[in-house]
Amino acid sequence: MRRLRNVKIVATLGPASNDYKMIRALFEAGADVFRLNMSHGTHDDIRARHTIIRQVEADTGRPIAILADLQGPKLRVGAFANPAGEELVEGAAFRMDLDAAPGDINRVQLPHPEIFAALEPGSSLLVNDGKIRLRVDTCGKDFANCTVTVGGTISNRKGVNVPDVVLPLAALSDKDRKDLEFACELGVDWLALSFVQRPEDVIEARELAKGRAAVLSKIEKPAAVKAYDAILAVSDGIMVARGDLGVELPVYSVPPIQKRLVRGARAAAKPVIVATQMLESMIESPMPTRAEVSDVATAIYEGADAIMLSAESAAGRYPIEAVTTMNNVAISVESDSTYRQVIEASRTVNRATVADAIVAAAREISEATDIKAICCFSQSGTTVSLVARERPRVPIIALTPLVETARRMCLTWGAHCVVTEEQDRFKGAVISAVRAARTYGFATETDQIVLTAGVPFNVQGTTNILRVAPCDERLVYKAPE
Repeated sequence: MRRLRNVKIVATLGPASNDYKMIRALFEAGADVFRLNMSHGTHDDIRARHTIIRQVEADTGRPIAILADLQGPKLRVGAFANPAGEELVEGAAFRMDLDAAPGDINRVQLPHPEIFAALEPGSSLLVNDGKIRLRVDTCGKDFANCTVTVGGTISNRKGVNVPDVVLPLAALSDKDRKDLEFACELGVDWLALSFVQRPEDVIEARELAKGRAAVLSKIEKPAAVKAYDAILAVSDGIMVARGDLGVELPVYSVPPIQKRLVRGARAAAKPVIVATQMLESMIESPMPTRAEVSDVATAIYEGADAIMLSAESAAGRYPIEAVTTMNNVAISVESDSTYRQVIEASRTVNRATVADAIVAAAREISEATDIKAICCFSQSGTTVSLVARERPRVPIIALTPLVETARRMCLTWGAHCVVTEEQDRFKGAVISAVRAARTYGFATETDQIVLTAGVPFNVQGTTNILRVAPCDERLVYKAPE
């Protein structure tokens, strides 16, 4: 099975997509990565979906990536005496404190002393996805006296956002640490880390993962935007989580932030996902809005590695149609001549290492001559990421003897991942590459490919060879070693 696009599709699984038939249908419709949301469902539920995905992988013969999305700390108000909650009006006074007594029109519990420790007069508190906004007038270690600047109904357990300060909270709660260990033991390929504010949050998660899964940082806090370069440096990938960004920052600031985050990840040769509300109307409708299609197209034009469906595929009425729509939009955009102009204009020139120079040369050779594919032999997937950073016009075939590497590379732009036998000679690698190119319909016997690899074989970080090879195996065998 060969995708006719380079951008990857991430589909979240949930009640609408939790059996073999549906998950296979989503894969066949175009899903490359399945997201398991650790905020919903038990470990048994997650394990069952993981098992089904691996069965689909075995039955289709294609690597599939699994992304476990950790919940992160959830900040919520307490309960109200009135089950329906209270109506806060603009200009009214309202207090948040640590008192566990039921809330009323004047106050409610906020059971997070860490918030009070960080607040300052003038800070904002956003309730229920920003529908209610409070300005802090005075505060102490156990209270915040506020003025309502945007009113609305506040009720039990509504979420709270604190956009103006860096909270002294770790990105990993006790639940997250348990979920992380469970997901790593299960064998997921990627971990998405929520509530990232600083690089130390990512470093902690990487230490706990111990290399069993790659760590992807969700950029959803203003503090993370400010510290983006440092966070990117210690992350394996990035998710532009636009939901909370649009709550905690002015909504009009999100598009330029998205563009900057995507370009930064591309320059660092690390996969970047654009997520949240991409086809939101398809939760209830079989057709997206024109604006949603344009939003998906914009992320593709920017060069994102992947675009993501959340509730659309997890709980919506039309999960297959949502994946199909994303797939069709991607094919349409990538066949547009303007797409190549935009992608190439935003290409980052990086020639710091031998590997950088080799992948750049591979792209230039493939575009200057009639080369059908760039084939990368890789242990860790790093070379594939470097080739993908170049955003070449020809397909990328990612070959590795490690199924774990093949699965992780399913998130990388343009990578057609193939698990192949381990090689100890360069000619064997060439044979594997040309067979893969022919098998998956990228080339015929009369065509040529470019191959990158490293000698000695099976050692990470040794990309040092570039070869133009014919796809006729007889010619390969005749060539000198």
